This record gives sequence, C-alpha cells and structure tokens, in this order.
Amino acid sequence: MANERQTAPQSDIKILISKGLEQGYLTYAEVNDHLPDDMVDPEQIEDIIGMINGMGIEVHEVAPDAETLLLAGQSASGREVDDTAAEEAAAALTALDSEGGRTTDPVRMYMREMGTVELLTREGEIAIAKRIEEGLAQMNTALASFPASAQLLL
Repeated sequence: MANERQTAPQSDIKILISKGLEQGYLTYAEVNDHLPDDMVDPEQIEDIIGMINGMGIEVHEVAPDAETLLLAGQSASGREVDDTAAEEAAAALTALDSEGGRTTDPVRMYMREMGTVELLTREGEIAIAKRIEEGLAQMNTALASFPASAQLLL
C-alpha cells in the first residue's frame, strides 16, 4: 500500500517532466497541479523547480507564446522526450519528497526541529550553572538588604 502511494506521485512527476521536455517549458500552475497535495513547504517546492530548471525546462508564470519560444531558440513542438531522463528525475523528486517526510503529527514535527538544534557541551552546561548560581546569589543579597523582605522570609 505504501508502494502505491509512492508510485502515484512518481508517475505524476514523470508525466510533468515528459510534458516539460516535450514543450520546453512548464507553468507554475502545471507544477503545482502535479505535486502531491501534502507538499506545502516552499523550500521543497523551490528545490523541485530548481531540479526542473536544471533539466533545461523553464518554468514560467504563464505559458509563453510561440513567438517567444522561437526567439528563445526552441521550436514550438519542443524537443524529443527522453524517457530514462524523465524516470530518473521523477525518482529523484520522489526521493526528495519522501526525504522531507512532511507530516502534521506535532510530536514528529517537534522531534525533527529538535534534531537541528545543537546540544550543550559539558563546558556549556557548567557555564550556565555558574550563571544561575550567581543570579541566585545576587537575588538573595538584594532580598537580604531590604528589611521588609528579610522579615517576611524569616
């Protein structure tokens, strides 16, 4: 069942890349239509568009007219589609999608965020403990110097 979930986005991406290689361009709307619905991270979408651009497929806001394509040096019919290149790119994009592993589970999201935070070293912990102790000592000194608070504490 997990394999079926992975094959559907891969075939959608393969169709998208084939279309892009055939036309020589794609629109952002076409890219968004072929991406999985749960893919909402802007960085991940930018990475995918970068991979598509790296394959020589331009991504435009709106479809360019034939005259613009001719000026850019592309024929209106596009170029020959290489199935292996489309399959490799689809596999890479699917791997990129599964690598990110987007989820709405708050515990998994928290753990993923915590994995990026650098842990304290022994020296760092000692420095923080000393600062806490100094702060407590300053607080006690300030409280002891104020007679009303000294009576309340005793």
